[in-house]
Amino acid sequence: MNVAVVTDSTAYLPGDLAARHHVRLVPLHVVVGGTSYEEGRDISSADVAQALRAFRPVSTSRPSPGAFLQVYEELAHAGAQHIVSVHISGAMSATASSAEIAAEESPVPVTVVDSRSIGMAMGYAVLAAAEVAASGAPPEAVAQVAHDHAAAASVGFYVDTLEYLRRGGRIGKAAALFGSALAIKPLLTMNDGQIEPLERVRTTGKALARMRERAVEAAAAMDSPDGVDIAVHHLDSRARAEQLVEDLAEAVPQARRVLLVELGAVVGAHVGPGTLATAVSPRLGARSAILGASA
Repeated sequence: MNVAVVTDSTAYLPGDLAARHHVRLVPLHVVVGGTSYEEGRDISSADVAQALRAFRPVSTSRPSPGAFLQVYEELAHAGAQHIVSVHISGAMSATASSAEIAAEESPVPVTVVDSRSIGMAMGYAVLAAAEVAASGAPPEAVAQVAHDHAAAASVGFYVDTLEYLRRGGRIGKAAALFGSALAIKPLLTMNDGQIEPLERVRTTGKALARMRERAVEAAAAMDSPDGVDIAVHHLDSRARAEQLVEDLAEAVPQARRVLLVELGAVVGAHVGPGTLATAVSPRLGARSAILGASA
């Protein structure tokens, strides 16, 4: 069966990887000073960082069901018999809900997967799903691979301040950090789709060192005979991100790729300039197990 894979712009998949694996992207929207822009198309991360520093109002919104339906119709016209649509955590955005509404009108069946994640933790899951789709796997196996890869990934990130997360209402359990926010550099993670605190660290240098250590530990703990994939995200902190990529490439010999991926405008609007994040994803031997179980 010809199964197509769709995701949204918050996967932050590099364009060449998305094109190579025939993954279609539906953009979320960023609203700056009352004007709406499509992420990845007509607003840059640098634009958002500049707006945040200038205290201009910045907000985000999900794609419309119509935007999803247009992509689903185009894929059906191109020959897709089923679509697996993988999206940002439903605890952070209603994007998956828009996809589900569109799925009801789609000319071919659509399976919507709430990744419960974001960034390349979701992006690597999407790529894994696209790989098994290209091998001829049925849609239920493609969706399961996306779900399992996203669930198995480890996410950690450092923010210079919790203020932007507070403004956007995406703080979750990390709100507990506010009592000492002025005295710490927080390390955060994604747990079941929500942002949660990892550690309170006193200096930026120590926070970045701990984030590196945690990424190395996460990679070592993954039972992945095929190795792991790592991504380092940043917003307006390229030099630090490049150093972290170099450090992780050296410290994680089982890493098959360590990508430097700038955070896009949507996530950038909520975490703020200076943010660094890591995503460690296993190259699951589980792919073959899943496919075998579905046969």
